[in-house]
Amino acid sequence: MTDANNLPTIILVHGAWVDGSSWAHVIVALADRGYKVIAAPLPLASLKADIDSLQAVIDRTEGSVVLVGHAYAGAVVSGIQDERVSALVFISGLAPAQSETVADVFYRDTQHPDAPKLAPEPDGRFWLAADSFSTAFAQNADKKTLTVMASVQRPIAAPCITEPMGPTLWSKRPSWYLVALDDRMIPTPTQRFLAQRMNATSREAAVDHCPMVTAPDEVVSIVDEAARLGTKTR
Repeated sequence: MTDANNLPTIILVHGAWVDGSSWAHVIVALADRGYKVIAAPLPLASLKADIDSLQAVIDRTEGSVVLVGHAYAGAVVSGIQDERVSALVFISGLAPAQSETVADVFYRDTQHPDAPKLAPEPDGRFWLAADSFSTAFAQNADKKTLTVMASVQRPIAAPCITEPMGPTLWSKRPSWYLVALDDRMIPTPTQRFLAQRMNATSREAAVDHCPMVTAPDEVVSIVDEAARLGTKTR
């Protein structure tokens, strides 16, 4: 039996247009494996504000932690500079290098034909059209799940994607990357480029942009591997 006292805390970090509930299946499965799991809430107000918010969550824990970032949250976990982080996991994650922005890497390659056309509202926040959840964001989800996702979506503010990245944690820690082959939001070539640039342990799967919702076993598997192997490398 696994000694839970020797396992790192897993902190799951949501990206744009979702909240912590998007990790529900992953939370339960990781908890069943003995992990303490936290779904960190982000204000989605600016990259700096989101990094600060995640650091506040880390400060509430003890011992080593593994950070798991989905999509935009890949930049957020990358911006943390905390010695207790033993490994990083990117789920279709955007991981800018120092001085790059999220927009720089998001628009690096040609977008999928079904990718939504994003434009800010007058207040500077980006919302996702309801039908984009079924056509691009989580096309493998069932109808009820899509209804909930569209209803609880949280918009992302422009400074999240336009603020330049500071020093990156992925340049200092072992990283894992789940490349989503059916992703219609972040092109697969972009994901492969980012995984290779950070020298991540890469796994590829025929999943959509939100595998934590539609293919949680893929996410649990790579997070569990990072948690067990990442701690040993430090």
